[in-house]
Amino acid sequence: MGRRLPGSCRIRYVSIQICARLPPVRLGPPCKRPILSIILGLAITQVLQGLRGLILTRAKVKLYIPTLIWAGLTLLIAIQGWWASFGMRTHANWTFVALLVIVLQAITVYMVAALVLPDISADAVVDLREHYFAHKNWFFATMFGSIVFSAAKDLALSGHMLGGVNAGFHVIFGLAAIVGAITRQEWFHKLLAPCIVCCS
Repeated sequence: MGRRLPGSCRIRYVSIQICARLPPVRLGPPCKRPILSIILGLAITQVLQGLRGLILTRAKVKLYIPTLIWAGLTLLIAIQGWWASFGMRTHANWTFVALLVIVLQAITVYMVAALVLPDISADAVVDLREHYFAHKNWFFATMFGSIVFSAAKDLALSGHMLGGVNAGFHVIFGLAAIVGAITRQEWFHKLLAPCIVCCS
């Protein structure tokens, strides 16, 4: 009769046996997840720091509702992008093009986050409406870029274009970004952000 193992050793032995029977998990390029986490983490930080600055200098802030809505949407987009990166951990057939597209999408999301709110100093009066229209072209251009790279990501990973509701959302979001960059009609911009929220 063999010698009985102590309790902790038996647990460790059973764990090793279970792990040995599990199929291997493909994690893709080892650099992908840290790069995406860093870029999207910076995007989230940009929005949160901007909102913090608005709160701390609220006595000198002229609010503009579309800006606040876009700030909230940008925060959600960055969080959703970070969450979606976990779904790619089992993707097996990685190429440099696929990795490049994914990183570029994260970079454009960061740029949207960097532009949505102004840099705030303690002494200056902050006019969110003025900031919005001063930088709307770049804001919507980077947003359009994030939509293009989002669609290209699916093509690079799965080999086929988007379809169904997801494709319709990308088209609507892309057209809205183009029109938002072109027009200065304030009524359009006041309607655009709430409409995007409803479509989401």
